[in-house]
Amino acid sequence: MLRTLLTWRWFALTVIFLGLVPAMYFLGMWQFHRYQATNRSNRVTSANLTAQPVPIEQLSHPGGVVPTSEMYRHVTATGRFDVRGQFVVRNRMDSSGDITGFDVVTPLDLSDGEVVLVDRGWVNPNATDAVAYPSVPATPTGTVTVFGRLRPDETPATLPIKIHSLAGLPPHQFMMINSGEQSTALHQPVVAGYIEFVSSTPQMSAADSAEAIPGPTADAQTSDDLAVVGQGVHLPYAIQWWLFALMLPIGWWFLLRRDVRDRRKHDTDADTGTGAPLMTVAEYMAEHRAKQAAEAARS
Repeated sequence: MLRTLLTWRWFALTVIFLGLVPAMYFLGMWQFHRYQATNRSNRVTSANLTAQPVPIEQLSHPGGVVPTSEMYRHVTATGRFDVRGQFVVRNRMDSSGDITGFDVVTPLDLSDGEVVLVDRGWVNPNATDAVAYPSVPATPTGTVTVFGRLRPDETPATLPIKIHSLAGLPPHQFMMINSGEQSTALHQPVVAGYIEFVSSTPQMSAADSAEAIPGPTADAQTSDDLAVVGQGVHLPYAIQWWLFALMLPIGWWFLLRRDVRDRRKHDTDADTGTGAPLMTVAEYMAEHRAKQAAEAARS
């Protein structure tokens, strides 16, 4: 066995196996940590969705950052919609995930001079020009209290699609919902994050309503956790990598035993002469000619 291990072939194989085992172990740990992160995210989402709503000013302010721990928290805001600052966000999918359209976002002017961005929902693209400003629902007038889910500012890093440029878009069209970007456009302080609209008081009419954005359920996978795939997949992936790491040394041992057995058999055959004798080309040709002559004599 030692003689087999000291060959270059087995030295290389052993080094490769020794490198693969810890690599697969750490890949399993990486998947397991993502599984844990998804669980934590789901617990936070569940707690936020069942918590009592609070005014958005208690959780966010202009120039701030919406913490992950407050994402999807139910919040309220009271003010007047600013139709002049209304805009649409491109490359948004409808609730079925089949049609690419726009989200319509309307600033809500609060009594203290600050602004809250309200994503009122999804609208169809223009029938003749998919990138033109679409037909949007009417904007309610008067004082309104909005109820919805708190979302953090979108950035190029958090969007599911890669943004190559934020410049050159038509008027009132943007690629993301970002309070800093809108503060510059509106020349007003905008509360960090935005509200994903659920309902309002007074209630909006059908003419004022866009297609509602579906939110996560209290026990479902959210779209904003740190996972690439669902909670139910990470743990099996982790177990799979650990099983691979366990199988490698077992496979290494069986391969080594097979090679040692083959080498011993070869050595035994060489010592006893039971192995098939090797023939030179001349010997083979002579034997072949003798067989041909014998067959010719018999015929």
